[in-house]
Formats: sequence, C-alpha cells, structure tokens
Amino acid sequence: MKTTLRIDIVSDVMCPWCAIGYASLRQALTAMEDKIVADIHWQPFELNPDMPAEGQHLREHLAEKYGSSDEESRANRERITQMGANLGFTFNFRDDQRILNTFAAHQLLHWAAEEGKQTELKLALFSAYFRDGRDVSKADELCAIASEVGLDGAAAATVLADGPYANIIRATEQQWQEMGIRSVPAVILNQKYLVSGAQPPESYVKALTEIMLAADE
Repeated sequence: MKTTLRIDIVSDVMCPWCAIGYASLRQALTAMEDKIVADIHWQPFELNPDMPAEGQHLREHLAEKYGSSDEESRANRERITQMGANLGFTFNFRDDQRILNTFAAHQLLHWAAEEGKQTELKLALFSAYFRDGRDVSKADELCAIASEVGLDGAAAATVLADGPYANIIRATEQQWQEMGIRSVPAVILNQKYLVSGAQPPESYVKALTEIMLAADE
C-alpha cells in the first residue's frame, strides 16, 4: 500500500534553486512512486518583497544584494544552467534579465491550489520566467500563463484585480519566517521534517525513506 505524504515547498518564482530543487525532488518521487503518493503544497516566500514594479536588472541586483562580480554572476548562471539541464529543466539567462516582484504570482498560486492546479501553475511560472523570459509580474502575462495550464483566465484576472488573497499571502509568508525559514527552497515533509536547499535526488530519496521507516515504527 502506498503512503500519502504531505510535502510543503516554501519557494519563490524568482529562485532558480527552487526550480532545480523541485526537479530533483520530482526525480526522487518518481523513483519511489510505488511507495509514495505526494500531496504537494507550494508555500509563498518573497526573496525581494520590496521589489518595485519595474523590477531590477539581474546582474545589478546580484551585485547589490550579494556583492557578486559580473564574472562570479556569469559563472553561477552557467552552473545553474548545467544543473537544470541535468535534471530536465531549461534555463535561458539573458543579458537583459530582470528580477521581478512576485506578490501577484503568489496570490494566483494560492487561488490555483483551490482549483487543483497549483503545481501546474508553479511549474509554468518557472518555465515562463527562466526559460521563456516572460514578465511574470504583469497581470496580463500571469492570466495568460494561468489559461495555458487550464485555469480560467477571466477568473484569474478577477483574483489579481480584487486581491482577495493578498492578506493571506502576507500572513503565510510571515508565518514561515517566524518558523525560521530564511532561505528557499525549504521542503517540509509531513509537516515535521525540514530539508533545506536544493538537494540531489538521492538526498530526497534518503529523507523520504527515513520518514516512511519512522512512520512504520
């Protein structure tokens, strides 16, 4: 009999390591699909909650926030691109790439969970931003992406215009911060075990196996 395992993934659409971490986790879950049914919940985290509407140039942002030189930034992007390729995810970093505000995207993801399409939308947002260079801070682009995964584009527009989930997102983000989450991705297994950072598939397999063994004791 398969075990249903709740998996909360605290992440931001702007985080390349979150895309890598999920691709890795998915490989682990595929390897254990005869044992585990994954109940995945994406949780909001804004790496840059004060990012203005126009965003910020990626290299400028990295230099300002982390002190990265152009050479270090380029090397890191190349490393991320190769890691993504090894896991089946495509990164197309561009010279004009900008870090964007993701508050609207998190609101739409909350709504998508109610519609049973949260993971589909999250993965579409990762690909839209990192692979296709789309502006996932813009309402019209977000609604288009929602439609592409089978959600109602008009309903998505209403969610973004009316903001019924704005306060929920702020409160949830604060809740995770109060629980000690300071960086992403953060994967919480069965609402009890934390796996921090983008781990290789074998590390996720090990963690999942240990949790199943503990549950059987």
